[in-house]
Amino acid sequence: MGIIRVLSDQIANKIAAGEVVERPAAVVKELMENALDAGAREIRIEVAGGGAQRLRVTDDGCGMVRDDALLALERHATSKLRDVDALSAIATLGFRGEALPSIAAVSRFRLETATATAAAEGGAGTRIEVAAGKIAKVEEAGLPGGTSVTVADLFFNIPARKKFLKSEATELGHITTLVTHYALAYPEIRFHLETPQRALLSLAPVASHAERLRQIFGPELVTQCVEFSETVNWAPELGGAPERDAADAPGLGLFGFASRPELQKLNRNSIFIFANRRLVRDRLLQHAISAAYTNMLPNNTYPAVLLFLDLPFAEVDVNVHPSKTEVRFRRQTFVHDAVRDAIRGALGVARPVPGFLRERQTRPSAAPTWSAGSGGRPWSEPVAVPFSPGVEADLGISIADLPSGFNLTAAPVPPSERRLPLESLESLEQPPVHRAAGPPVAWVPETGAGCGLREGQALALPPAADELAQLRPLGQIHDSFIVAAGPTGLWLIDQHCAHERVLFEQLSAQRRAVERGGPRESQRLLMPLIVELEPGRWQGFAELAPELEAAGFEAEPFGRTSLAVKAAPAGIAAEQVERLLREILEIAVAEERGVTAERVRTRVTATIACHAAVKVNMRLEPEKMTWLLARLAQADYPMTCPHGRPVLLRYSLDEIQRAFKRIK
Repeated sequence: MGIIRVLSDQIANKIAAGEVVERPAAVVKELMENALDAGAREIRIEVAGGGAQRLRVTDDGCGMVRDDALLALERHATSKLRDVDALSAIATLGFRGEALPSIAAVSRFRLETATATAAAEGGAGTRIEVAAGKIAKVEEAGLPGGTSVTVADLFFNIPARKKFLKSEATELGHITTLVTHYALAYPEIRFHLETPQRALLSLAPVASHAERLRQIFGPELVTQCVEFSETVNWAPELGGAPERDAADAPGLGLFGFASRPELQKLNRNSIFIFANRRLVRDRLLQHAISAAYTNMLPNNTYPAVLLFLDLPFAEVDVNVHPSKTEVRFRRQTFVHDAVRDAIRGALGVARPVPGFLRERQTRPSAAPTWSAGSGGRPWSEPVAVPFSPGVEADLGISIADLPSGFNLTAAPVPPSERRLPLESLESLEQPPVHRAAGPPVAWVPETGAGCGLREGQALALPPAADELAQLRPLGQIHDSFIVAAGPTGLWLIDQHCAHERVLFEQLSAQRRAVERGGPRESQRLLMPLIVELEPGRWQGFAELAPELEAAGFEAEPFGRTSLAVKAAPAGIAAEQVERLLREILEIAVAEERGVTAERVRTRVTATIACHAAVKVNMRLEPEKMTWLLARLAQADYPMTCPHGRPVLLRYSLDEIQRAFKRIK
């Protein structure tokens, strides 16, 4: 007798449910995507017990008639695909026809739905109750237009799966983050998320993604990000059919928000990517985002990015994984390069400079940035979670939920010290002096009699991208940091990092010129320098010989374990040549296998720039400081050195006035 058998429907449904329903957040995701595909303008999510006890998703979409509602609970039943050709250009979030039967197979499930026409005409809707995949009740009911799905006792019939769920707070956090992300992708839709205790999110429709970002996180996070938006025409495909030529296809739209280099994360959990407004995970695009921040962030740190891609449906395959979170792009290299160039170009135009006080408190964090309540703050401050109307922020609950007889009273106002003015009566009776109004940001207000405080004029605006060209050097601190005055405040410049950035971009430009056949810039040594190498570095020399030659080195084997160096890159002192060569050869030893040639080239260039740059504890003449600031202003990315450290810190005039207690 054979040992192969066909699984029962019950077992097959539970296996399929394990692929689609990983946790309560996965249920919310599937139901929200169904609501969005149904044309909903308002989505309401109610969660109890972290979603495992009960959750309900209600929308005002098109709804279903009785026959469609029953058929929707059958496996592989969907209204979103008609034929095989539709699989190559999927335009909806859902399409597999597995979500509802998979959820119903592992929970106590109730579906309530009515079409808008039936609801308007007073017709009946349909209510279906399912337990562990078996239909228990089907009845007519008076319902509003749209669909409401209630899922209770998730995994009640699979105790082993239920044990793997995390705490209620953790599961609720996953749901909140998921709803937040879809709210960012669909700003024109109203989202409401609540628990029995309070409303977590209540978002009215807005006109743009930027407004929705401000709505959720506040304006402060927007100032910590660089907004980018670009449309790229598709490059012609080699051997492609004329009907698929780039001139006939819509362009690749890229827009979103990228964090300033001062905001650093220890993982990629703050990178979120939406392809045609579908939340996806894609290693290719994560690599493109990391490549956009090359030489702007320290090693092993990552940015926070919200990336939205708008591209023809035929250019992306979403039928890769049952959860529909993994995709495959038809022209991967083109999409990768377009994302990298768009983000890097936006950072180059904005040239974000960190503030002195904020950078001092910044630490790389593993906490997600784009989650409700985080505020995206890179420094450690208490974070205010947005509460629904009627909820006291200090308590986290509604006043109506407090026991009877519990009254809140305002804290007594502490006495304030007052200083009597010592001016004479005549001076007080003098008419006020009218001064000419100065620039709105750089103006320092007079504080009046008694040096009393005045309200701040306005939030300090970030410096203009061209302000670096207007800096005026004042001197040095410990012969290491340049102090400069600018139109919007005081600037501190790390002279070594600044010169390193200038030389890095100069050497990179020379390296590209060499690839085009231009001359190498190097300096010949008076006598060849003999360098003894260990076996590991000797192997590194064999791997990096072409890069060393392009960088300006001229070296050849001299014996079994030695090199004779006859020339070195221009600007390197003779006593530093051997140390520089050893550090470059160490790159080949330390780098992981499979690293790209571009990464090795960048590391080599950064190492040369570091050795050639002016050092700390080095006195600079005023002319040299002026020259360095002028060259830095011409750099493409003057914010950080090639190793990711900040080059500039700005102490804004607003911060200076507050420190001197001139404004509140």
